[in-house]
Amino acid sequence: MRLFSWNVNGIRAVLKKGDFEKFLAYENPDILCLQETKAKEEQSEFDSPEYKEYWNSAERKGYAGTAIFLKNEIKVLNVFKNFEKFEDLKIEEDSFGNPNIEGRILTLELKGFFVVTVYVPNSKRGLERLKLRETSFDPTFNEYLKRLQEEKPVVVCGDFNAAHEEIDLARPKDNIKNAGFTAEERQGITNYLSSGLIDTFRELHPTEERYTWWSNFGNARANNVGWRIDYFFISKDLKPRLKSAEIYESVFGSDHCPISIELSEEK
Repeated sequence: MRLFSWNVNGIRAVLKKGDFEKFLAYENPDILCLQETKAKEEQSEFDSPEYKEYWNSAERKGYAGTAIFLKNEIKVLNVFKNFEKFEDLKIEEDSFGNPNIEGRILTLELKGFFVVTVYVPNSKRGLERLKLRETSFDPTFNEYLKRLQEEKPVVVCGDFNAAHEEIDLARPKDNIKNAGFTAEERQGITNYLSSGLIDTFRELHPTEERYTWWSNFGNARANNVGWRIDYFFISKDLKPRLKSAEIYESVFGSDHCPISIELSEEK
């Protein structure tokens, strides 16, 4: 089973460019998780007879949002938006808005595992949203993943808006206190991994310096001055099934590129 994740930075824009359908036709994913869709389902012009679509769109128009497309033959047992499964969980609001209504988390329960896609809030250039990340979003989402793992393994992917280690960005020393590479955000990633999850790309490529996002300024992508802030994490129980973890830097259409993992069939 091939699972892909991509922050499309607006699905209507990437569809208009033609990149999305080219990518889908060439890679033929079994499951495709999207972040920053910036649209409601009825606003998307994508329609494929091979895939069924699940959306969690933000209440605010043209903002955030997640979606999962998967092959028709894959049986979905349950669909959960945000923290519907555990109603006691909720993220705090801040001056920028209410993350609970921004379509940031979407979960599908399959036979063998949960698939979760997430779009973690950006801490902002002036770190105005760092406190939200540190004290509410990351701990609450981590608790959510822990509870899911008590029932069955988890595959969680998406834009975590943070590079974990120095190897995960081109210029770590220049960004040590900047959004996406603060100690607090890095600790958030460490906490996810300490809760029974594996960083699939780093597991299979321990020394590769490759990135998933590039700034729109300074020819960053052409010069490969990037960050690895998009991840596939899996429960340790799924590690024996992990066959590959890849990054697709040559796929354009967004400031992020797609990433993928391949899991062997359950024995």
